[in-house]
Order: sequence, then C-alpha cells, then structure tokens
Amino acid sequence: MAPRADATLPARSRGVVVAGEMGWGTGLGQAARSLAMGARLLGYGGGEVSCGVGRKPRGPAPPPGAALLLAINAPSLPLMLARAERDLLRGRLVIGAWVWELPVVPPGWAAGRRYVHEVWAPSPFAAQALEAVAPRRVRVVPYPLALLPPSPAPPCADVPEGKVVTLMALSLGSSVARKNPAAGIAAFRRAFGRRDDQLLVIKLSGAAADPRAAAQLAAEAGPNIAVFSGAWPEERMAALMERADIVLSPHRAEGFGLVLAEAMLRGKPVVATGWSGNLTFMDQASAALIGYELVPVADASGLYPPLRGARWAEPDIGHMAEWLRRLGDDAALRAALGGRGRAHASACLGGGAMRAALAAHGVAPL
Repeated sequence: MAPRADATLPARSRGVVVAGEMGWGTGLGQAARSLAMGARLLGYGGGEVSCGVGRKPRGPAPPPGAALLLAINAPSLPLMLARAERDLLRGRLVIGAWVWELPVVPPGWAAGRRYVHEVWAPSPFAAQALEAVAPRRVRVVPYPLALLPPSPAPPCADVPEGKVVTLMALSLGSSVARKNPAAGIAAFRRAFGRRDDQLLVIKLSGAAADPRAAAQLAAEAGPNIAVFSGAWPEERMAALMERADIVLSPHRAEGFGLVLAEAMLRGKPVVATGWSGNLTFMDQASAALIGYELVPVADASGLYPPLRGARWAEPDIGHMAEWLRRLGDDAALRAALGGRGRAHASACLGGGAMRAALAAHGVAPL
C-alpha cells in the first residue's frame, strides 16, 4: 500500500522537504527537526511533513521537483507511508535518513531500499552497519546541529546552586541496557561517595516503555543523587543542560548521540564511552573518553533481536570514576575540556556534509 521511489533518479531537484516525527519528543523526531532546520539555513527550503504510524501525513504537499528526505528508519517506512498520497514519491529524489545503534543491522531493514534512492547515516559507525542492507547507497551526513541556534535556557529551578552537577539524560524507550545508567551511578558513587558538594542528576523520559527500570532508577535517589522523570518542555530541558557542569554517558552503543552533541555545542565537558557513533564529533582531546571492552549484546527489553556477531561496549567503571573525580574537583579543567569540545563539535557538525550530499544529486537551493 505504501508508495515507492521511482526506479530512475531525477536529473535535477530544487529544494528539500523533510518528512518524519516532527512533533514528537523522540530522538528520530529531534533528528528530523534538525535536518529540516539545516536545509532551511542552507537555503534549500526545509519544508516539513509530519508522519506517524497509522496517520495520514500532515503538512503542505511537497512542491514539484523538490527532493524528499525521509527521516524515518527502514522498518517504519511502509507503515508511515501507507496513508500517504500515491504520488508522494513520484518524480522525486528520495533519501532515507536512518540510524542504528549496533554494528549489525537486522536483515529486515533491507526492505526499506524500495522506498529510497540513497541512505544518509549520521555517523561512520551507523553507515558501516547500514551498508550491509543498502550496499553502495549509504552516505555519512551528520546532523547539522552546529548550524542551529541553541535552545533558550532560562534559569534552572530543578537543581540547587552551590553544587557541581553531573547530568545523565536518557530515554527508557531506547533500552536501559544500552544507555547503561547503572554504570554511571556506580562510577559516581566510586568517585564521590556521599559528598554533598557533588550532585548526580538523572533525567528520564519514556518511563512508560520500561516501568520496572524507571522504578529501579527512582529508588537510587539519595542525598547526592536526584532522579527526574517525565516529558519536559524544551526550555526546561535546556535549562537543566545549561546548569550541568558535566554530562555523562556510560552508553554501550550510540548511533550518533544527540544529547552529547548538544552538550558539547553548549561547551559542557562530556564523559562518554569511547566507542560507536559519538566519535563522529568527539575525540581524545575534546571529551573524556572512557575505556571499554566489547561484549556480546544482551538486552532483556527485547528492543534488539538476537543478531549474529552483534557486540557493544562495556565501559570501564573505574576509568569513568577517575574522570568524574578529576572534572568534579577542577573547574579549570571543566572549562578547558568544554571549550575544546565546543570547538571540535562545531567543526564536525556544520552544514558542509549536507550541502555536499545534496549537490552530488544535483539538488539546487531555492
């Protein structure tokens, strides 16, 4: 029932329209909005079509000749396009913006090739995985986040002054095993014990996806650990990010790492596992990269089906604690690392890759 891309690519296109979960608070929704804003700021129009499973796409019909960028992962494409107009993809260059967090992609993703001419991956890590299901169609195009102005950040009313704040922000709908907050809690406790000048803030979203994990994390709250849950408006999240002195990600795998990119672009020092998609915009000089060993993927939530050869990182808790202690006790080191991180992420996440990818297909600005 879903329309498919033409077998032949158009010789020329003019402008870009982005389709995806535009109004949703998901990572893919945020990615879609960043791509649309990037297209706008680069002069390609960046019109938007909001798509959701079982919903008729909402928004102005893409103008004739405009390229269509589907910020929708391969398995969701037929479900999100099933209620679209039959000619939505006709006569257009169609690009899929896909992201995956493991080095092995489920074989079923290969069916998504029928809807797109090319696939954009936000990181070399994701591109290498996607190449197996879309051979010779994958291009690395990081999200152009450095083009976007930072979200306004009012004063943070959720966290007291006078403490050094380490922030972990994660969605439980993205697999608690993958985000690995337990390792972050263990490292923080090893670094600071019950010191009251240090505060670990855990911001959860998507608790309905894993109520048991949400309850377990809420039980970790104590004298120097605060746990917040729920869907916060953008300004409140921006205020929390701006208040943070350190941003921590003990992840086992990331396809890109939107929270980490936002933190670095705000000049926050980041402590993160030194593996997977976040290395698109961070290196040893610009972030505190945690050592790790690769282990077989084990995810009780079922979000990641058994995949032969799939491995992810087990971060070194002792190394993580060492970095947290150094940064927590040294404001000058925090400022220096945050400054290097902002410069490096800004250089990596500009609009050059997006502009070059569009130019390679003859897409003209408006």
